[in-house]
Amino acid sequence: MFLERIPPRIGSLFMLRAARRQAHSSSVPPQPVPPLLQTLQRYLTALEPLLPPDELEHTRRIVQKFGCPGGLGEKLQRELIKRAKHSHNWISDWWVQWAYLECRQPLAVHSNPAISLPKRDFTDWRGQLVFASKLIAGVLDFKARVDSGKLALEYMRGQPLCMELFPQLFSSCRIPGPKHDLVVHYGRPRRGPAHITVVRNYQFFQLDVYNSDGTPLTESQIHAQLLRIRSQSWKTDKQPMGILTSEHRHTWGQAYTRLLRDKINKESVRLIEKSIFTLCLDSPVMRISDEKYSSRMAAQILHGGGTFSNSGNRWFDKTLQFVVGEDGSWGLLYEHATAEGPPIATLLDHVLEYCKKPDRMRAPLVPLPMPKKLYFYINSEIKWDLEMAKQNLDILINDLDIKCFNFQCFGKEFVKQLKLSPNSFIQVAIQLAYYRVHSEVCAACDITSLRMFQGGRTDYIRSPTNQMLSFIRAFDDGAVSREAKVQLLREAVDAYSVLTEQSLMGQGIDRHLLGLKLQAIEEGLSVPRIFMDTAYGLATHWKLRTGQVPANTDSVMCFGPLVPDGYAVCYNPQQDHVHFSITAFNCCEETNAEKLALTLERSLRDLQELFQPTV
Repeated sequence: MFLERIPPRIGSLFMLRAARRQAHSSSVPPQPVPPLLQTLQRYLTALEPLLPPDELEHTRRIVQKFGCPGGLGEKLQRELIKRAKHSHNWISDWWVQWAYLECRQPLAVHSNPAISLPKRDFTDWRGQLVFASKLIAGVLDFKARVDSGKLALEYMRGQPLCMELFPQLFSSCRIPGPKHDLVVHYGRPRRGPAHITVVRNYQFFQLDVYNSDGTPLTESQIHAQLLRIRSQSWKTDKQPMGILTSEHRHTWGQAYTRLLRDKINKESVRLIEKSIFTLCLDSPVMRISDEKYSSRMAAQILHGGGTFSNSGNRWFDKTLQFVVGEDGSWGLLYEHATAEGPPIATLLDHVLEYCKKPDRMRAPLVPLPMPKKLYFYINSEIKWDLEMAKQNLDILINDLDIKCFNFQCFGKEFVKQLKLSPNSFIQVAIQLAYYRVHSEVCAACDITSLRMFQGGRTDYIRSPTNQMLSFIRAFDDGAVSREAKVQLLREAVDAYSVLTEQSLMGQGIDRHLLGLKLQAIEEGLSVPRIFMDTAYGLATHWKLRTGQVPANTDSVMCFGPLVPDGYAVCYNPQQDHVHFSITAFNCCEETNAEKLALTLERSLRDLQELFQPTV
């Protein structure tokens, strides 16, 4: 996707950057701008497994011209270094704007990641409300730590991590626009919003979660309020207003403007946007076999199951949406412009630990105000917008194929015993499975965190590498000895681990290349030829979007593919097993989530067999 022009920096977006930063963030160094020639050489190396020799040579000449002394690349690099000296982070704001806020695809499926968490021990609405009360209290307890600055500083490899994203998780929301969106953050250290939004049967409620003295409601108080909300929402609302937020961003931006012309609608929308977070109390869904249960639950968290299920219980623009079903299922859906996986994992770990504690707080004998139902005035225009949104969401949901499975032959402990990186090992297995299905390798991106730097977000780890391709081609070749295959596998895993290390140290290539491109656009120059080259298009057509869930629990992350003919593969390695989720679009005849899942399972077993051959 090429940008014609980067819009001027809009104040509301950068309210996030102006949000109160944790005091200890100053101990984190600024993100470096990698050396130009280093990035260009690594870019060419990354292209080698993807391009035939003649195309690679053509691209090599373009890259050399871009990076030659006194050339355009050097000029743009100087400007990036200047930008780095005078900004909190030289790429993060650009990245959020380009990757998220200017993207016009629906947030549902395409952008918002979902995390399905281990099933709880309840099977009806009573247990649902008891657990939801505990969940709300746990999230408020975490927020109190963030607000007071008492959240423990996180470390990676002995280095402190940037903690700036944590305050932004709460009371924030994405706002649709005709050409680009905004993110607005309403949280303040004192006197910030004191309510959450609760959605049940497509009806939205404002639930104040603090007493008049500023103390959070106890679990029993919250439970009493949730019972009141249940009593006010017996029937499903005819108009599922939340489905509007699942639309194409341009379409939703126009509908948003029409919706807010009415004073009642504007007040209701603002209360949703300002709320600390959203709780979605989902209705029961049709029973399904145990084998398909995890896939169904991931789908429910990701998109709500459709307009005849729970999709009307979502506000996809909201940064945090906790989903609790009546059958013990629960999870979290988060908006990616504001939130990243590692801070979300920290939040969920805290909530899970909190849920283990008994509720010792006695409820004060103070009458609580009735939760406020949020009303909407729906004219003929809004009704039409809703009908179109319902149709489009159901089409999108029916197009998405989701397959979740638990690989139980081994987990990360087995790979560590081989003195290999579990993440790199799984990445090799994913490329092997893709090759076995499609008879070729493809551009794949794995997400790495840049929280070792001030304001750092993410970069990509690219695959396949040359070493990976050599191993994949040799693996199913009977003429290659087992010893040679083991050596090739070790080289492939180690090569990927080197790329991982480079990205973690801020020396990845993708954010740097993007920065060079956006710097040219900001200066009013034509898009440099290196970025118009077909090789760059191929190298950034991510047919494999992958991500590791940094979780200590049996959770499953899920999101949609980045391209129509691609897959998304998420995995959560535990000690003796690995959870996977794979998504693909049914409209593409070449891709098939079920087939890739079966092939990945077989590939992992084959890799195990390589090290533990059966007699």
